[in-house]
Amino acid sequence: MIKLARATESDMAEISEFLRIADLTLSGLDSSTVHLWISRDETTARIFATTGYESSEDGSHALIRSVAVDPELRGAGIGLELAQFAMERAVEAGAKQAWLFSRRSGPFWQKAGFTSADTNELAVALASTHQVQLFTETGQLGREVAWNRQL
Repeated sequence: MIKLARATESDMAEISEFLRIADLTLSGLDSSTVHLWISRDETTARIFATTGYESSEDGSHALIRSVAVDPELRGAGIGLELAQFAMERAVEAGAKQAWLFSRRSGPFWQKAGFTSADTNELAVALASTHQVQLFTETGQLGREVAWNRQL
């Protein structure tokens, strides 16, 4: 079990760089509607894992995002632990359905209980989220792959 701490404003530059390297969306990371957690190496204090979610306006849907593990540590189950942590926090906040975008990691998300979903349904359920707004404005939404699961 890895130790996760709530991300703070002072973590944002390092989180952004970590997620940029992981090729994940940076939109809205510093927003109060995005809930992020990080794990730091005890020796180097470097971030080696992140996880988070953003809720729909009514709180019943959660967009799982920023689930990333340092490439050197992948394959040890940390990613699934991160995904589960984010989903548990979303349930505590009232979410009943989890959604996410992933073009490359479908098999990973299937291990976490997700199934293929309609991108437009995700966009409707989570219209107010930063990631959906960005993808809609840039035309990227049509190229995305959506996943969902009951919580």
